[in-house]
Amino acid sequence: MQKAYRLNDDDARKLAFLYKHSEIENRYSVLPDFGKPEHEWAFVEPEADERCLNSRMNFFDVNALALSVAAIKDCLKDHIEPREITHLITVSCTGMSAPGLDLQVAEELGLSNKVFRTSVNFMGCYAAIHAMKIAKMICDTTKAAKVVIVCTELCTIHFQKRFTLDNAASSLLFGDGSAAMLVSNSIISANALKIKSFYAEISYKGKDDMSWQISNTGFLMKLSAYIPQLIQEDIAALVGSALDEGELDRSNVTHWCIHPGGRKILEVIRSKLSLTLENLSCSRAVLSKYGNMSSPTILFVLKEIMEGIHDKPANVFGVAFGPGLTMETFIASKS
Repeated sequence: MQKAYRLNDDDARKLAFLYKHSEIENRYSVLPDFGKPEHEWAFVEPEADERCLNSRMNFFDVNALALSVAAIKDCLKDHIEPREITHLITVSCTGMSAPGLDLQVAEELGLSNKVFRTSVNFMGCYAAIHAMKIAKMICDTTKAAKVVIVCTELCTIHFQKRFTLDNAASSLLFGDGSAAMLVSNSIISANALKIKSFYAEISYKGKDDMSWQISNTGFLMKLSAYIPQLIQEDIAALVGSALDEGELDRSNVTHWCIHPGGRKILEVIRSKLSLTLENLSCSRAVLSKYGNMSSPTILFVLKEIMEGIHDKPANVFGVAFGPGLTMETFIASKS
């Protein structure tokens, strides 16, 4: 990034400091540039013109399908065959078209031409929880529903060459990834969680501090340094209200599924809720291994939690944040 932004020595040192303290060890990208020497760069070439929105959407169109299908197949193995899917929910805020990813996935997996399809677009990091809400509504009203959610984000295709604090924060935090979830009212699985409740709030005072806007040169992220403070101010009341909604005492929460929006966000949540480092171990592990992938990230954390539950009873409290400032929560349990 120092080279991509053509930074002077002073700015290069500042960026290196931020990367060192991000607690992110790895991120992934569909762009080949990040694995090549500078003279072979094609997308982030500093001397080239800024890529237009159409060019970036072409990258999404070429790469999102394969990632989505791989995530879904990994999710479904040992449970159902793709042709048994009754409902498909696609989630993304980094690429859109019509026909879109939902139809591409349905065709690639050979789903019925009567499959129910819907998309959650441009909601950001909390969108997976919104999709879970839709899936639960479907399962509550449709017999033998087998709902697949797939969240696919290619954040790195929106790299912006102009060196600003917002662009630097985006290029530091965000990576590419895909995650899928199977929600059903008929499948029995040893490690399954039951979705119990949802609760959401909007902090209007933060609507200008986290945003995701479309421009001629791709999608532009605004992520102000005020976001952790906003979350710190609101998180305790949010959690209290969400636990009341789910009729769950905080002492009975066994696992905290916190969206790792960044190191500072995890720090203020841990402090405000008096959590331990162990309580946030799954969130911190995902941040370290993948960075912030927007909507799939909370599902990566949930998978880490589910793999550690085994046969034990569990109450999982999840929360994610996005533009608005929107705060979405869920409670899931295993008896």
